[in-house]
Amino acid sequence: MSSVELLPALLVAIPILLAAVPIVLGLRYDRTGWSVAAVTTLGLAAATVYLASAVYADGQVVHVLGGWGEPQGIGIELVADEFSTLIALLVTVTSAAVLAYTRIGGPRGNTFYAGYLLLVGGLLGLSMTGDVFNMFVFLEIVGLATYAMISSGDGPESAVAALKYLILGTVGASLYLIGVGFLFMATGALNMEVLGEAVPLVAEAGGGDLTLLHAAFAFIFVGFALKVAQWPLHTWQPDAYQHAPDGVTPVIAALVSTVSAYALGRVMFTVFGVDFLLATPYLTEVVVAVGSVSVLAGSTLAVIQTDVKRMFAYSSVSQFGLVVAAYGLVTETALLGAIVHLVGHGLMKAGLFVAAGVIAISYGARTVDEYAGLADRRPLPAAATAVLLIALIGIPPSIGFIGKWYIAVGSIQAEMWPVAAVVFLSTMLTLAYAARLLEKMYFTPASALESPHGPGAVATDGGERTEGSRSSSDRRSDNGSDGAGVAADGGVLAGSSRRGSPDAVSFGMLALLVSTAVLAVVLGFAGGAFAELLDPFVSEVFN
Repeated sequence: MSSVELLPALLVAIPILLAAVPIVLGLRYDRTGWSVAAVTTLGLAAATVYLASAVYADGQVVHVLGGWGEPQGIGIELVADEFSTLIALLVTVTSAAVLAYTRIGGPRGNTFYAGYLLLVGGLLGLSMTGDVFNMFVFLEIVGLATYAMISSGDGPESAVAALKYLILGTVGASLYLIGVGFLFMATGALNMEVLGEAVPLVAEAGGGDLTLLHAAFAFIFVGFALKVAQWPLHTWQPDAYQHAPDGVTPVIAALVSTVSAYALGRVMFTVFGVDFLLATPYLTEVVVAVGSVSVLAGSTLAVIQTDVKRMFAYSSVSQFGLVVAAYGLVTETALLGAIVHLVGHGLMKAGLFVAAGVIAISYGARTVDEYAGLADRRPLPAAATAVLLIALIGIPPSIGFIGKWYIAVGSIQAEMWPVAAVVFLSTMLTLAYAARLLEKMYFTPASALESPHGPGAVATDGGERTEGSRSSSDRRSDNGSDGAGVAADGGVLAGSSRRGSPDAVSFGMLALLVSTAVLAVVLGFAGGAFAELLDPFVSEVFN
């Protein structure tokens, strides 16, 4: 077995195994978790780049765990192909980059970084598994790690948001598992490649097994609709994004629902296949309807929000709706658009939530009105936020435009004209809430009512601490020589001497934010490159 064939297994196993290291080191040393996470994620990113170079040059890489492969299709495999490798690149690069924010912005406890590495391992497993049952296993790993990370924020709101995520996420994973059970009953297989061959034979034979296939798809789709936060099953997402620590939100917003949306596409096109999707009455219409309604509902709810993080959360409901609708179109161009939009949205949302955290620390602003005058006082974060918002709208040249363009063209090819109209309406609604922020930052002078005010300190969970609510350890730190408070989780509190000060923001934070904004524009010129890289996968799906 070559070193390249070992990489898929190592990418999954290493972060899961090393998740125990911060906890063990924490028994003797404080704050070693960040260093362990940084070394691990940088190594994972380098290994994924090497794996991607092999996959895009020579084709997919398959690793059969333990050398055990059963002809009946129940062997456990990890598969790195053009689609899964692109998502794995997004996971490893994003998880490594966001650490530039958490180094200063927090959370910084050892247990937090144990959960961070567990989440990365689960996401990589979910990206590269070639087995529908183990997809459930990795869904649960991701769910538990995400629950822990959301609950690491200060205050009861984080605990409530984490509990809501845990309950609804567990329901979604359970529905998915029921669907897998029906799928196994109908085909006797769990391996995705074997299922891709068995499903057409079962569908052609008809009878009770075909009914099982229909039930399997229904349960799997609803389960993933919960995980991807499709309206009206989206209720966990706004609370989770708003109340998670600022260092956590970029990771879960960019990766968790993105990888779940990838998994839905993988099951739809690799397991069930194009013929089954098109032959089943009303299946594609239902998928398109769910995605389209989520686009309109999410965008409309984003327009009326006052909290910036909550606005971006509802925006994610809308953007993932575009991806789901594109899946339902079942055309090569639409599938390419869905993949590009998945990657682009992950990049843009990571940048926007990093920007929200940086602005909260350096300017004390968390609501739309509090962004008034931001461009004058914090020009660099304001400019990066503006670029990312423009990319989110889909104005060329940006990665947001490329994904929407392919989806719109795919809808025309499929003669699903309402989807093209939905893409246009989503762009207009995205412009509406993005314009509110842009207008506040660049054209509204800060007033006494709109500017961040009050003596409290901004905590890393997105809430606000008053002097009376802070712990004695926080106050002792405020009286120290550095003048900065330290939250109970190890994150920085922009205290009375640093609140609203650029000094609370590190060079790494700003470099991460600017790099993300630049990348969102640069990738807008890479539409042809995306099409070339993904052509083997898309062609295999439709041929």
